[in-house]
Amino acid sequence: QVQVVESGGGLVQPGGSLRLSCVASRSISSIYNMSWYRQAPGKQRELVASILRGGTTNYADSVKGRFIISRDNAENAMYLQMNSLKPEDTAVYYCKANFASLDYWGQGTQVTVSS
Repeated sequence: QVQVVESGGGLVQPGGSLRLSCVASRSISSIYNMSWYRQAPGKQRELVASILRGGTTNYADSVKGRFIISRDNAENAMYLQMNSLKPEDTAVYYCKANFASLDYWGQGTQVTVSS
């Protein structure tokens, strides 16, 4: 079993940056796939970015070139560096860990991009 906790959300102006963190309750070296999802009001939850244990990354087209996903095994943490933020990036951002064929979700952190 894995527990994950997100942090780092907040209010930022368009063009600004935020860094989200997701800390796991166990060593993430044992977690095959970690991902960031987001859900905007009235919309379905969507994949933002994912990173495999070996470091392979995948990004949604809407964030390519602006967001960077990374993981730090020593800190048992995954990060999402978000740059050049747009109002359409406003959403609750969730961390997901895939461990032993099960998905574990965090409670989410709110990101609001507004002037």
